[in-house]
Amino acid sequence: MRHLFIFAVLITIVPLLHAAPKPRVMSFGKPTAVKLLLGPSEEKSVTITVRPLFLDTKLKEYTTGPSHDITDRVFVVRRAYRVNDSLPTESGSRWLWQRGGWLLVDRSTGRITQLKLPDFDPYYSDVSWYRDYAAYCGVADDGERVSAVVTQITSKKPLFKKQLEKLAGELPAAVCEAPLWQRNPARVAFAPVGGEKLSVDVNGRFVDVTPDTPAEE
Repeated sequence: MRHLFIFAVLITIVPLLHAAPKPRVMSFGKPTAVKLLLGPSEEKSVTITVRPLFLDTKLKEYTTGPSHDITDRVFVVRRAYRVNDSLPTESGSRWLWQRGGWLLVDRSTGRITQLKLPDFDPYYSDVSWYRDYAAYCGVADDGERVSAVVTQITSKKPLFKKQLEKLAGELPAAVCEAPLWQRNPARVAFAPVGGEKLSVDVNGRFVDVTPDTPAEE
């Protein structure tokens, strides 16, 4: 009877052990310095650092810049990728590094999602994160309108968007510095180049312009 009991227990436990999901491991690889070409004719270059992002031991993406923990399970990080710049008449490949958008990464499941930030421009927008809020200067599709944007990753539309200025001709190298966050109350300050500073209070899914700044359009 004792042997039959042990056998019955094994029959019950073993399938459960096999059915248990294997923990996923997200990790960054060794950082590498690469050259990034800038400008309309790519006449300028800067050095950035890229890191591979691995799921278990499989390469999933390349990233650049620091990551931001939203929770103990989810974080965001900016994507980097290579584009082939070779002409049809040239043999071989000519790979150039580019900065992409932001990725939402779930450590527990290994899921990686591309975030769609409104009016985010890979060249001009410098995103500043607080909790699951992103603040940055966005550029419209026509390349002329620059707006202060506050959005939440769970929202399809920005929580706040105000046009800062209408630019004529080529955009400046930097539309505005990275916005600065503070807590209690949650507030973000924009400092557009050549424009007036703007502060925005964030309360849950709503935002208000602070009294000492121009009203929202």
